[in-house]
Amino acid sequence: MSSPNENRHADRQEQRNTAAVSLLEQVRGTLAEVALPLALPGAEQGRRDAAAGVAQLDDYILPRYRSLDAPLLAVVGGSTGAGKSTLVNALAGHPVTRSGAIRPTTRQPILLHHPAEAAWFEGSRVLPGLGRIRGALSAGPVPAAQTVTGPDAAAVSSLVLLADDAVPAGIALLDAPDVDSISDDNRKLAGQLLAAADLWIFVTTANRYADAVPWRLLLDAAARDIMVAVVLDRVPPGAEEEVSEDLRRLLDGEGLAGAQLFVIPESTLDPLGMLPAGAVLPLRNWLTGLAADASGRADVARRTLNGAVRALAGRVAAISASAAEQQRAAAALEAGVGAAYRDAGSRILDATRDGALLRGEVLARWQDFVGTGEFFRTVEQNVGRFRDRLGAFFRGEPPPAIKVEAAIETGLQAVIVDEAANAAEETDHRWRSDPAGRQLLGTDDLSGTGPGFADRAAQEIRAWQEALMELIRTEGQGKRTQARWLSFGINGLGAALMIVVFSMTAGLTGLEVGVAGGTAVVGQRLLEAVFGEDAVRRMAEKARTDLAARCQRLLEEEQQRFLVRLPAADTMAAGVLDSQADALARLAGTA
Repeated sequence: MSSPNENRHADRQEQRNTAAVSLLEQVRGTLAEVALPLALPGAEQGRRDAAAGVAQLDDYILPRYRSLDAPLLAVVGGSTGAGKSTLVNALAGHPVTRSGAIRPTTRQPILLHHPAEAAWFEGSRVLPGLGRIRGALSAGPVPAAQTVTGPDAAAVSSLVLLADDAVPAGIALLDAPDVDSISDDNRKLAGQLLAAADLWIFVTTANRYADAVPWRLLLDAAARDIMVAVVLDRVPPGAEEEVSEDLRRLLDGEGLAGAQLFVIPESTLDPLGMLPAGAVLPLRNWLTGLAADASGRADVARRTLNGAVRALAGRVAAISASAAEQQRAAAALEAGVGAAYRDAGSRILDATRDGALLRGEVLARWQDFVGTGEFFRTVEQNVGRFRDRLGAFFRGEPPPAIKVEAAIETGLQAVIVDEAANAAEETDHRWRSDPAGRQLLGTDDLSGTGPGFADRAAQEIRAWQEALMELIRTEGQGKRTQARWLSFGINGLGAALMIVVFSMTAGLTGLEVGVAGGTAVVGQRLLEAVFGEDAVRRMAEKARTDLAARCQRLLEEEQQRFLVRLPAADTMAAGVLDSQADALARLAGTA
């Protein structure tokens, strides 16, 4: 019967485990959504790390946290031809897995477990992405009477589950494919199985124990602090001490001083391909003792789990750094777009303020509208009589005000389209000088304006002109001014207001200054005669503001051709990953 203190301790441990599982599930969700789409250094590695983190959470860390009392999973791994299958057969005492000279030999790994512990492995508790094939022992060299459980074994890699009384309760053996297999699928599967192990039984040979590929995996084991038993197979007679001492020196130097080392001398196999019974006795006794020690098994599970979580914390931190770099790169690309189009907007507004639009066609149509040079001289000589003279002028034959509007539309459209094209060319150049931007653009040429932009600009200018006319109507609703603006005509007043909006003469030279200045005086005087000075100033400012807003909208829509190519980035992604990395590091200290 448990004491109250033991019950409280168990409750606290259960609460800690529940909190740990919750954190790990959140980390899994974050990693599953990580996208590092920009072509930056380290992005590909970051994507691989995220996928590997999700896989290990699914295959090992979460299952082990959810069932700390489950049997240990010992994965037997090693290089091609090292004798893994022969070793597993020897540990079982009879043939259970295929071995031979044709490579790759192990296509479906076999998981040996005690019959009473089948439930731990038949479901999706560990390695949920792999199918299950239930095998039965036979007199031949491989399991017989196989049945499929779980995912379709034809569509995915599968585990062959084999219940065997020779396997002690508390531990299961999994024969993995070669870590250096010529088959990509076998190598990936071997890595996946080793990542899901509570402990490794790593098999190498007397003439291959210094190979690079196995050592990369052994160094990974050292980083994760996983328990490792190294089996040195096929050691020639008389070389046991020399070879084992050299291998032990290498293990100690790489942080694996605590690894168990078992030496199997070179032996002649019997007709069934079995090693002599005594060849693996020390390894079998070690495994049996570990299986019988519940406290020792728990220590192994905790140690491996602690190392796996610590390694995951480092991996998440590295992914967070990559995500932050992605955000910075995307922000820089976006800022480049914004700067180019803001500059274009400023240049457009400058063109509407410096008198540049009063050149050419606009100036000619305005002169046609208001009359000849004699008219200007009359205005200058007798401003006092201007209202009557101008009123009489407008009550005559209708002036071509519509032509002034059309000329302004054409000139303003040309400025907007030209500056938008300049912004697009600048942005395209900036992006193509950056690997990430170049990837986003691909083979598309965005160096000019988009389809239909010129038409949209013309529509927006006409809408601005219509709004300007409505402004004049609204301003002239008073009884005192209504007759005046009606006598001058809405289009005439509208043309005059447009001229006033564009009346600043900076940028014009020589004769143009005087002529454009005269046009501004005529428009200004005409509007003041009808509405008064304050009203004209107010209307001109409102018209300028409206035009600026419309140009800004046009450019904002146009720059979307670039911005829509930027990946949708959660601005908190890097921060979330950083926070989770810290939480994982704390968890690793208590796992």
